[in-house]
Amino acid sequence: MSLIRQIWVLLLVTLLLAFFGSFAVWMVSSRSYLETQLRLKNADNAQSLALTLSQQHGDQVAMEMALTAMFDTGFYQRIALKDSAGRLVVSREADAQTVREQAPQWFIQLMPVESLAGVAQVSDGWRALGSVEVVSHSAFAHGQLWQGAVKTAGLLALLGGVAGLVATFGVRGIRRPLDATVNQAQALMERRFVTVTEPRVPELARLSRAMNAVVVRLKSTFDEQSSQVEQLRQQAHCDPLTGLSHRRYFMTQVGAELSKEEGSGSGVLYLIRLMDLAGVNRVLGHRTTDDLLQRLAKGMVEVSSGVSGAVHGRLNGGDFAVCLTTDDVPLPSAMDYADALRQVFVQQAVNAAVVVGGVQWVRGTSLQQVLATADSALAQAESRGAFSVEVAELPDGGAGSVMGEDAWRARLQAAVEARRAKLVQYPVVDRALLLVHHECPMRLQLDGNGDFEPAANWLPMALRSGLISQIDELAVTMAIEAIREDQQPRGINLSPASLLDSGFVPHVRALLANAPDVAHLLWLEVAETAAVERFELVRELCKQLRPLGARIGLEHAGARLAKINFLFEAGLDYVKLDPSVVQGVSHDPSRSAFVSATVSMLHGLGLQVYAEGVTETADIFALRQCGMDGMTGPAVRLTA
Repeated sequence: MSLIRQIWVLLLVTLLLAFFGSFAVWMVSSRSYLETQLRLKNADNAQSLALTLSQQHGDQVAMEMALTAMFDTGFYQRIALKDSAGRLVVSREADAQTVREQAPQWFIQLMPVESLAGVAQVSDGWRALGSVEVVSHSAFAHGQLWQGAVKTAGLLALLGGVAGLVATFGVRGIRRPLDATVNQAQALMERRFVTVTEPRVPELARLSRAMNAVVVRLKSTFDEQSSQVEQLRQQAHCDPLTGLSHRRYFMTQVGAELSKEEGSGSGVLYLIRLMDLAGVNRVLGHRTTDDLLQRLAKGMVEVSSGVSGAVHGRLNGGDFAVCLTTDDVPLPSAMDYADALRQVFVQQAVNAAVVVGGVQWVRGTSLQQVLATADSALAQAESRGAFSVEVAELPDGGAGSVMGEDAWRARLQAAVEARRAKLVQYPVVDRALLLVHHECPMRLQLDGNGDFEPAANWLPMALRSGLISQIDELAVTMAIEAIREDQQPRGINLSPASLLDSGFVPHVRALLANAPDVAHLLWLEVAETAAVERFELVRELCKQLRPLGARIGLEHAGARLAKINFLFEAGLDYVKLDPSVVQGVSHDPSRSAFVSATVSMLHGLGLQVYAEGVTETADIFALRQCGMDGMTGPAVRLTA
């Protein structure tokens, strides 16, 4: 088939789809409107007749005459009066032969219009006499629907003819194949910027060359912006000497770990102090001391290398800190850090020492309490001398009951099968404080009569038991059901582990395919770490679910965005910046510059950007100034 014929077939199919689609939408909406009018009419007439009958004070003859009079003067299919026990007293029904249909019979059978009965109570003062039921005839509605259908079909056919005439002149100017360019354009529409081999057709080759140049230039621009963003991140968040988080940013990171819904909800904070830094500086000199501090920082990071999400910081001078979240792998002990740093001193032939103090923390504990306990442990270790360690526990313990993996699996499986779960809601608002969607973290009721517990209490065991994909699928199902009830958009967090389950994405795709009316109101998001470590899975998620209307985004993003080399090919819709990135932006110029650059880079890729965990009112205005599309957090209030 020639290209021109293919284009004509495409135009013809498009016009036919537009014609029948528009006609079907009109027919369905018109029928719904007429049914609504009939239902309201029946209800009003039933109330009016009931009032008339109530004034007869139970006189059966008078009530029957009033009912008959209304039936004879109206266009009714049936009017019936029942007594208080539900027995039929009087009934008038229209003879099918006396009612002249105003539409063809085949049309009536194809588009039935249901006339729902209107019911009202008849009473004599406080005494119930019965009820009256009124059903109007639908012939008039069918007539109106038929006349409207004929007029609408004619008008659409006329518009289709005009469109075909205009398309004729347009098709005459097309003389070359566009397959490769169409594919590239489709990729651009999906925010995937790919290059294609230039076709042999000279005209099309120039077009493809230009589009390839745009993609290459965009990638180059993205790389440059990523480098600039990374530099600004270093300036805003990192100690210039060691590259670790500086004190303010480290405290923000620890505070976020203590309050976040996801994760294990527990971990350990180590404070590491280089003893007598001033003395070491006098003996070694400033430059050598700086080199020693850099090696100490590198040694700390190496010890934590096997723990995902480890946070390292330099608090001041010779004070360092490490925050670790409980993971599947064993966490390094305080002695591991002391021994590793001892080796650094040996390798550098430096006569110096460190002490380590730590605290085991749990989610919900205040940052001040954790730091105070860790500092007290550090003081005790320092009092005992070089390379001493001390790890304290919070005063209220925080340890829960200990169960084996099989017991956890059974509890989680039972909760999922019985759907003992609920979604809580936190609003995400736009710049005008209007609702964008509700963030809906999952709560599970592990015990039949227990509380609904946040993810931090059960997520680690769900990951270990291999049940996280079932839980995420349940969350998506409940979100779709909730959206269908109130038409409010909702966002669901998906665990990166669920993407590793080969059946998870197809199951979610099937759920969305069965709910096309609400799929566009569903927001699905994965953590930034998933895009860094499992980029292909995130891109496949976007490719599978975005065509169905769902929006896909990254959450807890910021620190590693610049490391996602192919972010411009992912096909995402939005990004949420982590609380540790956006908190305090109103009084920290370097952080404000980093956030502005990040937002500018993401806007350049066509992504919307939202801020998570906004806790200060002053930050709301500052984030708007940075170009943020919206935000969420304790300080954010939804405008009704």
